[in-house]
Amino acid sequence: MTVRITGSGMRIEDVERVAREGARVELAPEAEERIERCRAFIEERIAAREIMYGVNTGIGELAEVVLDDDKIVEFQKHLISNHAAGIGEPAPVEHVRAAMLLRVNVHAKGFSACRPVITRTLVEMLNKGVTPVVCEKGSVGACGDLAPLAQIALTLIGEGECFLAGRRLPAAAAFAEAGIEIPHLRARDGLAVINGSNLTCGIGCLIAFDAERWLKQAEIAAAMTLEALKANMKPYDPRLHQLRGFRGAVTSAANIRRVVDGSDLLTGREKVRLQDAYSMRSTPQVIGAARDHLRWTREQLEIEANGVGDNPIFLAEDRVVLTGANFQGTPISLPLDTLGGAIAMVSVLSERRLNRLTNSALSAGLPAFLTKGAGLYSGLMLSQYTADMLIVEQKILSAPAFHQSIPAAADQEDFVSMGMNSALKTRQILELGNGVLGIELMAAAQALDFRSYAPGRGTQAARAAVRRRVAFLDVDRPLYPDHNAMREAVKEREILAAVEAEVGELAAY
Repeated sequence: MTVRITGSGMRIEDVERVAREGARVELAPEAEERIERCRAFIEERIAAREIMYGVNTGIGELAEVVLDDDKIVEFQKHLISNHAAGIGEPAPVEHVRAAMLLRVNVHAKGFSACRPVITRTLVEMLNKGVTPVVCEKGSVGACGDLAPLAQIALTLIGEGECFLAGRRLPAAAAFAEAGIEIPHLRARDGLAVINGSNLTCGIGCLIAFDAERWLKQAEIAAAMTLEALKANMKPYDPRLHQLRGFRGAVTSAANIRRVVDGSDLLTGREKVRLQDAYSMRSTPQVIGAARDHLRWTREQLEIEANGVGDNPIFLAEDRVVLTGANFQGTPISLPLDTLGGAIAMVSVLSERRLNRLTNSALSAGLPAFLTKGAGLYSGLMLSQYTADMLIVEQKILSAPAFHQSIPAAADQEDFVSMGMNSALKTRQILELGNGVLGIELMAAAQALDFRSYAPGRGTQAARAAVRRRVAFLDVDRPLYPDHNAMREAVKEREILAAVEAEVGELAAY
């Protein structure tokens, strides 16, 4: 499938297809026309010797320094070299590809004033699998993701490094092997590549894509546990949630009902309690709140993906150059940061249900720690320890980054978003959440194997998917292979695929 770049309509699914699946990118002709028109406008302004920030001036605290005409092109090289100041291991290829795609989409709107060859080269790199090596850390999330994007821009002057076909090469060698001509940089080109929060947004789009599917698996895990604990299913009645009105809770309750459809618990054959603990009957409200926040996060990310984050912004039709701060990452760092907290919250709820599965005083007749030989055997006792450790790490990572500004650039940049911190730690929280859900799914499958009544169709499909990864725990064995297998199953969405194959697609919002 080809993703057509128009400057608008970019969705997180498009980012995922290009970043991970290698979908081909095509720049729409009308987008090329806008880029060319904007470039012609800035060339006129340069010829007229108009003073424009970052074109013929320094940047940041040095914005008042006006450059001589013969220094303008040289400045672009110094700008990029100086800003390539990150640290750490290379960012995943999918993150860099996402950033490149989003930068191309910004250019396509026709306000960035770079030469068209710069945008075309980025498109060609995406289509030929040439991905710049970018240090994962270094951006403070204002003026754009300057340090990481500068490593992308370095390759456009034949410097830096690239990944190509799994190999790490000097950029010039990678370009030559892929048959891409190095465009070099002229006036404005460098800043037009680095001046936006595109890496933060790209990572955020991939997180949101994964989190939507993770929440569905959280609902599947909840449904399995509810069935194993002989839950009263009235708290999942759609009328209950419609009366309160929160969209996420309505969706979450509906998904859980779909998974348990056909269960003996819905027929009255099994006796249930009048009211269950909050960790059971509040599940739609809690996961629903996370869903509502994720919906807003998606909206913010897609606005950013289709917006103009440059400074200055060149309005060719109005013959105006505007300076501002559209590069500021706060509009996406705030929702991303809070999304991490929401994922941690859902993980805490998962662990509380796990506790009820393993605690014989709370489990509606299940054996202690879900083993037939408690005392001689410890069953899944230690699985809860592991889940607890993961959740504590999630809680530590949930401390907000969006208000952790440290002034930079001689206090010219005296408030920054720290959006890259938000993105990186939220990704970690989600990865930890894969392990938490994997352990609950494993425990719920173990518990269901002790029950004689028939669970719902979706629950049966989920249990079968778990059993393809992890055998019933009859006699104690090392559990770390099972935990890692289930973490991988959640990450690869195997449980979700099995359930949706049986009951149809679960709702996202």
